Amino acid sequence: QVQLVESGGGLVQPGGSLRLSCAASGSIFRINVMGWYRQAPGKQRELVAGITSGGSTNYTNSVKGRFTISRDNAKNTVYLQMNSLKYEDTAVYLCHADGNFLAGGSVKTYRYWGQGTQVTVSS
Repeated sequence: QVQLVESGGGLVQPGGSLRLSCAASGSIFRINVMGWYRQAPGKQRELVAGITSGGSTNYTNSVKGRFTISRDNAKNTVYLQMNSLKYEDTAVYLCHADGNFLAGGSVKTYRYWGQGTQVTVSS
């Protein structure tokens, strides 16, 4: 079993900052990509940012220059620093971990998800 535990969400005013964390634990063989998606009410889930084990990153256009994704491979933890937050950033943020995990005595490729953390930008 693999668990992803997120933290750091909350209520913030426009222009403010939040830092999300997501720690993976359990039967991990190797995590290749970690990242963040978000889902606002009535909208489809969208990719926010991703980072490989080598440190390569990608961002959706709407967060470029405001959000920074980083990762601690030794701790299997991914972070999302969110600055200059806007009303439209309000959503549930979910982290994921793609890689190879131990299951039933073998190594399987899978994507695990966290439970989500609410980010609300409001004055």
